[in-house]
Amino acid sequence: MKRIGITQRVEIIPNYAERRDCLDQRWADFCFEIGFIPIPLPNVSTEKVSDVLSSLQLDAILLSGGNSISSLTPGAADAAPERDNFECELISQALIRCIPIVGICRGMQMLNNYFGGQLEKIEGHVATEHNIYSLLPDLQLSERVNSYHNWAINRNSLAKNLRPIAADDEGFIEAFDDLEHRVLGLMWHPEREIVFKSRDVNLIKEFFYD
Repeated sequence: MKRIGITQRVEIIPNYAERRDCLDQRWADFCFEIGFIPIPLPNVSTEKVSDVLSSLQLDAILLSGGNSISSLTPGAADAAPERDNFECELISQALIRCIPIVGICRGMQMLNNYFGGQLEKIEGHVATEHNIYSLLPDLQLSERVNSYHNWAINRNSLAKNLRPIAADDEGFIEAFDDLEHRVLGLMWHPEREIVFKSRDVNLIKEFFYD
């Protein structure tokens, strides 16, 4: 099986004076569902990223959710600048090495920021569901998805190189890809479904194996 590296959220544990990297166990099941062995990636310093990628020989990278982006909300309790720095360098190295990248929720936001896009603060998009629709005639998507984000991307704030491929009823971008690079972003969490949706699985599999 191919190997996919997954970034991890940072959990801050004051009682132990620890900053812990962690990952939802459901990601392992989802990765096997799409045909990959999951490899959690530690939030190492930027100068170690190249060595990590060279050693692991990954076939794909997934930027997972969790943690506020520190440049947007520097005072947030869950902000983790070490993760932001790690993921920015990870994206850079992956593009150089032509490793395909999927960004989920925060991961999608990180990709948009990396390529020069902007984010907009929104309300009412956490722990809920809403409808989405495809912006491409042949793209089959789940019509209703979960939502766990406080920041959104509109048409004007999407990075210039990214192509919007799905939106919600308010017009916010729910998915994008990049015709130049192997990049896909999804604002919803396919791994959080009790039963994985076949259209989510197929969408990501087709991206990786196309």
